[in-house]
Amino acid sequence: MSDSSQGNTGTGDVTYNLVSILYHALQAAETHDQYIRDAEESGDQDLAAFFREVKQENTRRADRAKELLARRLTANS
Repeated sequence: MSDSSQGNTGTGDVTYNLVSILYHALQAAETHDQYIRDAEESGDQDLAAFFREVKQENTRRADRAKELLARRLTANS
């Protein structure tokens, strides 16, 4: 019987979850650049500003996930 706290990856769920949040937040922030360009090209500055806000939120989320992950990896070494 496998240890469900490590799932199929052999990595603790919380570590995997943090890595997943980090990856998806960075991926989203990168994708938002295209959304910003699209809005600017269509002349919709309100929408471009909204997409910038969303990108900033994802960047902050990624930074927080990196911080938490670094602390946990340091504590486990």
